[in-house]
Amino acid sequence: MPPNALDLAKRHHSAGRLAEAQALYQSILANQPQNPDALHMLGVLAFQSGGPNDALELIRRAIRIDPARADFHSNLGLILADFDPRQAIESFRKALQLNPDLAQAGYNLAILLLQTDQPKDVISTLRRALQANPNYPEAQRLLAASLQRNGQLDEAVAAYRQAILLDPNFADAYTNLGHELKDQGLLDKAIAAYRQAVAVQPDCAATHSCLLYALSFQHPQDTRAVADELRRWNRQHVEPLRKFIQPHHNDPTPDRRLRIGYVSPDFRTHPVGRFMLPLLASHDHTQFEIFAYSAALAPDPVTAQLQRHADVWHDVNHSTDEELAQLIRQDQIDILADLTMHMGLNRLLAFARKPAPVQVTYLAYPGTTGVETIDYRLTDPHLDPRDENAYSEHTVRLPQTYWCYQPLYTIDPGPLPAESDGVVTFACFNNFCKISPATWDLWQRILQSVPRSRLVISCPFGSQRDRLRGQLAAARLDPDRLVFAPLVSTQQYFQNYQRADIALDPIPYGGGTTTCDALWMGVPVVTLAGDSSFGRLGVSILTNLGLPELIAKTAQDYVRIAAELANNIPRLRQFRSTLRDQMLASPLMDAPRFARDIEAAYRQMWRTWTQK
Repeated sequence: MPPNALDLAKRHHSAGRLAEAQALYQSILANQPQNPDALHMLGVLAFQSGGPNDALELIRRAIRIDPARADFHSNLGLILADFDPRQAIESFRKALQLNPDLAQAGYNLAILLLQTDQPKDVISTLRRALQANPNYPEAQRLLAASLQRNGQLDEAVAAYRQAILLDPNFADAYTNLGHELKDQGLLDKAIAAYRQAVAVQPDCAATHSCLLYALSFQHPQDTRAVADELRRWNRQHVEPLRKFIQPHHNDPTPDRRLRIGYVSPDFRTHPVGRFMLPLLASHDHTQFEIFAYSAALAPDPVTAQLQRHADVWHDVNHSTDEELAQLIRQDQIDILADLTMHMGLNRLLAFARKPAPVQVTYLAYPGTTGVETIDYRLTDPHLDPRDENAYSEHTVRLPQTYWCYQPLYTIDPGPLPAESDGVVTFACFNNFCKISPATWDLWQRILQSVPRSRLVISCPFGSQRDRLRGQLAAARLDPDRLVFAPLVSTQQYFQNYQRADIALDPIPYGGGTTTCDALWMGVPVVTLAGDSSFGRLGVSILTNLGLPELIAKTAQDYVRIAAELANNIPRLRQFRSTLRDQMLASPLMDAPRFARDIEAAYRQMWRTWTQK
């Protein structure tokens, strides 16, 4: 045996010549059974070759011989991570105790702490790892994500930028940076980050979808740029899958019982899950067999309610798009409905394989997927401008409403806050990314028009709060008139409306769920009619509720309507006591009628297909 046998074995090992390395390690141990390095490296090789039990035994033998070796404990942690995370955590901690500069052990420890729901020490662990190895982009990205979960958006943005400096081709860092910038309301910067991510990783459909969804919030919206990006998405991600499309052999009988499939990651306490509840509960199961394909990451009580209303429920969270498409085809679905569009965790690449003869998109947001294999999009008479050429799908207008609302909570609206507080409280509990500069300008004008008023908004902690308060001060408005509502539970969110007198809809992307929730809680909503479907959500809801007087046609009207309402306490008091009954009597909450309208649309789509 050569004197440098261990070094030679390690060189074979690192070069991928595993058989040669294994033979040398075993030769060393034949002569030196207690050689800890040979035991350790043979254990590493066994793990790499798919033998975790042998690997554990070998590395534990090495540790018994030389317990002070940090790398032994670190690699033991790697082996334990998949089937005994808590022991793995102890191994990584021991490794770091022996050698605090072992950055890889710190990174792996942080991952396990997150996986086992122990986030307390993650940030400090990652910071120590980065002190040991500042050139560690993966650790920077994980630190940024952990800071974000902790509500430290500014720090998260800085960490993502550092990860990108370390690795300019780190696509995930660009994507996550985009998420954080969007959450801070810095939409143009977020879109630039998403574009960088797409440039670095053009084959990633999910990243490309993030860019498309972010473009929906831009004001003013460049409709041509959005259309170009939609075509690019289809060309890049859908067209290559045409070869997987197979003929459909569904029974073409026009009036038979149809199989309807709904696909969503949001069958949970989420706007999609909430709006689907009354529809699924009201479907005519004698005429339609309902299949749900749920990719919900964290099922909850709403998931359970939805599941009770489906004839067949599939959990497809761990299915690939190809596997999902195959399952849908096996189920012989006649009409397949996408409920996500380009929002997160969408399954558009399953739809690209055309597993059902008729495919439709609905509910996620009133736009277009740009996907050539999706045939229809649902809307209503009020939601869309008349230019239907802007959509890749054929537009089907439901006769009354796009929305079918069911509240999660029925707490009482309570008394009008303005009467007890002496000031009028305007509110907006939409996602902060919807508060565009144009929206903020309108709200400042409203505060100027109504001196005894304040504004409550949902806004995460960070520099964005200072930015808004500074803008108020620059406009000679008291920054203390701006109040930030904390991120709260769903029940507390509804209770927040008890402290609001008037809700303000943002532009260009208005509220849907939040608008319905506000109205349910007796809070009138002022909206500005936009020139795209994103800006007409409030138009659809308020028209169906019989309140066209709350719909502004111009920015000046928007400010005027809000100010006049603020100065009309009797009218606000009336809204407080009557809006809930008005909703209950409106098409917005007539679930059986809404279900019949949806079903009639499905039946017509089916008949059209049978006639081809």
